[in-house]
Amino acid sequence: MTSNQGSAIATFQQLHESGCFVLPNPWDRGTARYLSQIGFKALATTSAGFAFSRGLPDSVTAMAVDDVLDHVRDICESTSLPVNADFQNGYADEPENVAANVARCVECGVAGLSIEDATGRRESPLYEDRLAVERVRAARKVIDDSNLAVVLTARCEAFLIGHPLAFTVAMDRLVAFADAGADCLYAPGVRQPDQIEAIVQAVAPKPVNVLVGSPGLTVSQLAGLGVRRVSVGSALSRAAWGAFMRAAQEINDSGTFNSFADAGGFADLNQVFTAFGEK
Repeated sequence: MTSNQGSAIATFQQLHESGCFVLPNPWDRGTARYLSQIGFKALATTSAGFAFSRGLPDSVTAMAVDDVLDHVRDICESTSLPVNADFQNGYADEPENVAANVARCVECGVAGLSIEDATGRRESPLYEDRLAVERVRAARKVIDDSNLAVVLTARCEAFLIGHPLAFTVAMDRLVAFADAGADCLYAPGVRQPDQIEAIVQAVAPKPVNVLVGSPGLTVSQLAGLGVRRVSVGSALSRAAWGAFMRAAQEINDSGTFNSFADAGGFADLNQVFTAFGEK
């Protein structure tokens, strides 16, 4: 347990009790510190954003669990805000191994973490129903055994893997995950308001997280549907990559530097980070 983990967990629990809050996703210490300075109440890691920063794809097989845990610890140490870990599939298949890795993640100082039901394998992209539930139940038990009320989010990846019955599968699994002890439920990829509202009602009174990775839905619209938590996944990282890619391509293709007109101000960034650099 880190020095402020208990208070961060209490704050994170309270955020889930009412209203709707945004959980932005930094991918390194600098982005975490910036987001901490501008008014957000909690942060979450992004497996994709971190992987891209390492020149790797977003895959559970692309990085060792030790590297992921080091990253989670680094984000937790960079901010006093509650941090939720995007812990993918727990970097294990069997429930007992998921539990062991979840215990290690809790020790990094997180206020919450998510476990998903995607295997990372093309031939069988989702764990079968019973195993998926047992994995959530194992994560719940090890968190309870830690005596820390870390928020456990269970994710159904049916929309993201392109399941032909994504909504039906997500509804069934999220209800089962809630019954298995998940504190928060999450089906990344759901975008239709009626489907979002149905998920909220199906798992009530437990809170629901919705991913927003492109223009369209707003926080106020999602709050009106009963959503408690909104995250952006890799979107902030991809926005940064988009600006970088456009600027680099302009320089290479035309020898001009017009894209730099939209760059963050040096003085502004330096000012944000000055306090962190002082000894």
